[in-house]
Amino acid sequence: MEDYSFVPAYLKLPPGILSDKVEEAFSILKECTLCPRECRVDRTSGEKGFCKTGIRPFISSYGPHFGEERPLVGRFGSGTIFMGHCNLGCIFCQNYSISHLGEGVETSFEKVADIMMELQKQGCHNINLVTPTHQMPMLLKSILIASKKGLKIPIVYNCGGYESIHAIQLLDGVIDIYMPDFKYWDPSMAERYSKAKNYPENAKIILKEMHRQVGDLIIDKYGIAHRGLLVRHLVLPERIAGTEDIVNFIANEISINTYINIMDQYHPCFKAFDYPPLNRRITKNEYEEALNFAIKAGLKRIDGVTVF
Repeated sequence: MEDYSFVPAYLKLPPGILSDKVEEAFSILKECTLCPRECRVDRTSGEKGFCKTGIRPFISSYGPHFGEERPLVGRFGSGTIFMGHCNLGCIFCQNYSISHLGEGVETSFEKVADIMMELQKQGCHNINLVTPTHQMPMLLKSILIASKKGLKIPIVYNCGGYESIHAIQLLDGVIDIYMPDFKYWDPSMAERYSKAKNYPENAKIILKEMHRQVGDLIIDKYGIAHRGLLVRHLVLPERIAGTEDIVNFIANEISINTYINIMDQYHPCFKAFDYPPLNRRITKNEYEEALNFAIKAGLKRIDGVTVF
């Protein structure tokens, strides 16, 4: 089972700090700037912006997950909680029934805390919050409740990389493992395929801040990650994602020891069939090119790849 000798960040905070962070996080929702869209709606009075989410947790599903990166999965799985809705608008989203169609149910903070405790009891190595950005205050409050019930495993912030700097700074001292996507380098691609023209510039700032907080990924002798930054990058057809520029940025401006997953599983979903070349899978050559870009950039920790 999990080795609890590692103490997660949220348990090291001085008394009252986590409560203060929860209060500040909820204050953002009064004129919501929780993500770079800055809809400025009053979510506390029932208004909803791009993410279509109120002020209570909205969950799609949860359970031990064995399809994540090896340092998260270990032997007993990553304790994933899939949040409903999203602050991005990716036309090719592979979880579109959750992100676009709103599959899920609204629930209570106590219920989310109990889910965290249940996942810990099942032996999961971490609590993996999937698509947490637009529900950060709700999750922060649930972590506070769970910490009082005995939660003692790392928190993974598994996000799309489209975050507000204020929100991420507020999470300093709470999150153990940041796992952002870096989806695009070109603003025009980000606008066309995710309705987020400012995504690339934002992602650069956010990844730097995440790394400042937690550093490179720390993996114990059992192969389990406890703290640090893990970046995901999905390879898209015909270099749409801008892989070469992204891996060079990570190597040169973050760290050559950044743990990165260059992902090959792209397949057309949702509206992608109407947007060639996203209407096809990537080729073997496209994926190998992406890996070679990362190796050439000097990155030393590429998921599933031995780099000499």
